Amino acid sequence: MATLVVLAFKDETGAAQMRDRLAGLQRQQLLSLADAAVVVRRRDGKVKVKQAVSLVGAGALGGAFWGMLIGLLFAAPWLGKTTDAGSSAPGDYGVDEEFIKEIAYKIEPGHSALFLLVESWTREKVMDEFAGFDAEVLQTSLSTEDEAKLQAAFGADE
Repeated sequence: MATLVVLAFKDETGAAQMRDRLAGLQRQQLLSLADAAVVVRRRDGKVKVKQAVSLVGAGALGGAFWGMLIGLLFAAPWLGKTTDAGSSAPGDYGVDEEFIKEIAYKIEPGHSALFLLVESWTREKVMDEFAGFDAEVLQTSLSTEDEAKLQAAFGADE
């Protein structure tokens, strides 16, 4: 079972700084990531997404998933805005829509977030490392079935 973890920062640089620390946690074998992405919501409201290829290679989900997820966060269809008629909701892939709503409200203009798809971790030690940063940690579990749905829809071929 994978865990989707989001670290929400109240500045534009915190997510990138934490991303850089994760490589050390991986070397210590405290954390194994399937995928990761940094999201920066600039003060003008524009969103920049960068997949953390240096941490995960091509990643399990790829840019299409992160693009869909980030698009849903900032299109905010639950606030009355609509998306394309053929678009999917995160719930279609096992990502809880309440979790998505919570994240959307946390990433305000001038903030950043680090999205992690965690395969395995020594949770207490990694959380201790997160505590050294001024970040709010949000997480949700994905069943093996939900993770398979995500990889089938968005992932790289195994």
